[in-house]
Amino acid sequence: MSTLSEKEKEKYLNELFEFLKLPSISADSRYKETMNKTAKWLSNELLKSGCDSSNVYETDGHPIVYGEKHVDDLFPTILVYGHYDVQPPDPLELWTNPPFEPIIKKTDIHPEGAIFARGACDDKGQVFMHVKAFEQLIKKDKLNCNVKFMIEGEEEVGSDNLEKFLLENKSKLDADVILISDTGLSNLEKPTLTVGLRGLSYMEVKVTGPNRDLHSGIYGGALANPINILSDMISSLIDDKGRITIPGFYNDVIEIDKSKRESIEEMSKFDDEKFKDSLGLRKTKGEEGYSTLERKSIRPTLDVNGIWGGYTGEGSKTVIPSEASAKISMRLVPNQNWEKVSELFTNHIKSILPDSVSVQVSTHHGGNPYVTPEGFKGYESAIKAYKDSFGIDPIPQKDGGSIPIVPMFESILGIKTVLMGFGLDSDAIHSPDENYGVRNFFIGIDTIQSFYKHFGS
Repeated sequence: MSTLSEKEKEKYLNELFEFLKLPSISADSRYKETMNKTAKWLSNELLKSGCDSSNVYETDGHPIVYGEKHVDDLFPTILVYGHYDVQPPDPLELWTNPPFEPIIKKTDIHPEGAIFARGACDDKGQVFMHVKAFEQLIKKDKLNCNVKFMIEGEEEVGSDNLEKFLLENKSKLDADVILISDTGLSNLEKPTLTVGLRGLSYMEVKVTGPNRDLHSGIYGGALANPINILSDMISSLIDDKGRITIPGFYNDVIEIDKSKRESIEEMSKFDDEKFKDSLGLRKTKGEEGYSTLERKSIRPTLDVNGIWGGYTGEGSKTVIPSEASAKISMRLVPNQNWEKVSELFTNHIKSILPDSVSVQVSTHHGGNPYVTPEGFKGYESAIKAYKDSFGIDPIPQKDGGSIPIVPMFESILGIKTVLMGFGLDSDAIHSPDENYGVRNFFIGIDTIQSFYKHFGS
């Protein structure tokens, strides 16, 4: 049961709705002014919630919001990281409600209601939990840590300007732990605590054939079709056992002992049937010898995220395209290096390219995997905080997603990160009808307060 009063709940939801109504889409230059407006709104909220100071720092891209509250030199310091930018809402026609007009609706998964809006879970809803937990601790005079907030506006487009900000503000950002809520948990009955993230290498491939689009009747059969070539190349990247065929790809992968894998599987109680049903699938597919849970968390992957070329409009247009392109992401596991994998990918694509076409391979962004070490106070405080809220110890579990800036934090700032996410797999982040459970939002506020209690004790 939440420690918040009904009046506080209503107030916090109304404030969150204000946040969600701002279309802070970092990938679209048309929203630059709205990004600035959102940063200023959030900075003001930090001041209203109790920060001593809060500023909007300009970057070569979108602004970073920084606020802090200093209580006592003897207290430990928590640095809260999050992002206020959101994914583009397209395709708009698949939303049952406009993406920037938040609404609460009851669902089978969330009988108490879920907030439907772009950014509801990723990451505005989860960022706002930290702001309100902080506000509660000040209100109850229980803040036993110094607090720093660093909320950026480019996470969804690769955080290109964050590294420079970290390097220029190392002393300002000094802390004892970094706290992030941009992950999820299994469910509200037997919660998981994310203790690891996969890394990411995000690539783009462009195959070029003739110097213009050509009539497929006049020229068909006489030259290479870039779409056909690209499709063949992509299909060769994974074999019939679900293994990635890039030479050297698995060289640095650390294999987890089978007994430990079985122990994780037993603890998690992952339900394969529920997973399939939630996605409308008849069966799952992936690397042989591994379970669905393992494939989506502890194994590396390669996926095509988008592919285009030729004519895709209404009706027909018989052309052989001049170009065909694809965006491809690889999720990486501990000990793999994203820059090394990107180079392996580039070299392999060039090596399998037929001489009838040319290719351009470019790297968009990436980041290394991360594992939260057991035995440090942040980890132990998170375990205790989850037990306070849920009544049981959380199950430590590695997450299949990537937050590339987490290993960057440790490399530049020398600070370890704790990942306390409260979203569910069903929240449809990055998809139409993104949503976030009202109960998840409030239990997150309570759990974050408990983390402060234990970390500052």
